[in-house]
Amino acid sequence: MAPNKELQEQRMRGYFKDATREILKGEGLKALSVRTVAERAGYSFATMYNYFRDLNELIFLCVNDFMEECETLVNEVGTEMEPGRERLNVRVKAYISYFTQYPGIFELFFVEKMNDIGSKHPTARTIYEFSDKLFGEDVEVLTGALPYAEKINRDILDNLRHSVTGMLLFYNNRLQPRDYREFIAIALRQTELCLAPAYA
Repeated sequence: MAPNKELQEQRMRGYFKDATREILKGEGLKALSVRTVAERAGYSFATMYNYFRDLNELIFLCVNDFMEECETLVNEVGTEMEPGRERLNVRVKAYISYFTQYPGIFELFFVEKMNDIGSKHPTARTIYEFSDKLFGEDVEVLTGALPYAEKINRDILDNLRHSVTGMLLFYNNRLQPRDYREFIAIALRQTELCLAPAYA
């Protein structure tokens, strides 16, 4: 492919991807269609098919982008801290902050049926294991010297995933608790409960 043609293709893919990201961030998956993406990108929906197999491919690319964005935010906090309990608390707060700032992304990740999005890409599994990637090192530090550390580590990460996601679900969709500071305080108490097997 000639350099100019390759550059043009990258640019066009970028227009459609940016349009998809904007819709998902602001309005969520329900507002997304080939037509809404094409209109936001400023091109016909037929043009989109010159650069992407289907809408699912675009969604998958955006999911990866959102994960990178969230991971960057989480990694930026506590950079001077040693892995462990305190850093985990800081990282959990950053993770929560991302998904309360972008409720459309939270819905995409944790409410919508991700199995509908492109069987070629393991989107649902990638999302399911995302928090393990972010919190795994801190948990491993806490459980590393324990008997059955691998099982305890797995249990803690599972508990963290389910409790934090559940709390975000109530907060984003029902505004419970109403006060964000109270919500964070509950989330940190819940994190401590999840870590209990490391101190048993």
